Amino acid sequence: MANQRRDAAEVRASALASGVRLRIIRLTRTQAMTNKELAERLGRDPATTLHHVRKLVDAGLLEPQAARRGNRGAREIPYRSNGLPWARGPQNEGPIAEAMLAAFLSEAGELDMKDVDQVRFVLDLTPERREEYERRLEELFEEFDHDAVAPETERTAVYIAVYPSV
Repeated sequence: MANQRRDAAEVRASALASGVRLRIIRLTRTQAMTNKELAERLGRDPATTLHHVRKLVDAGLLEPQAARRGNRGAREIPYRSNGLPWARGPQNEGPIAEAMLAAFLSEAGELDMKDVDQVRFVLDLTPERREEYERRLEELFEEFDHDAVAPETERTAVYIAVYPSV
């Protein structure tokens, strides 16, 4: 049983270690999308996108929905994300952390910078105050992460990095 859990954790970690796959999870959170739709939205080759979709399905992060007929009558399978809650900690080190940054840069790169509200600042904090700062950010994220998705909601992406300023 422990090997199955470790194997599942490794499969999930491997699936999350890609900026493209993180974007697919986000894109399919509120609506199911076919591989073709995802490839068009991401500006990728459908075969490459299918590779990413299959990894996410294998990891249990994406679920195939009922098949439907496309514009030309072809059978298409839409996929929907199980949702990927905000998370931080050891699982965001190494390849996953790099994938998070890659996903952010890719998404921000598609935007007009006037649509990106950004701020950069440096704080002088004792270790205790930094811990409090990060705890309060985590509480704020947790509070908003559980809001229900509804037709009147507006998708808003947030990327925050806390790092030593040298």
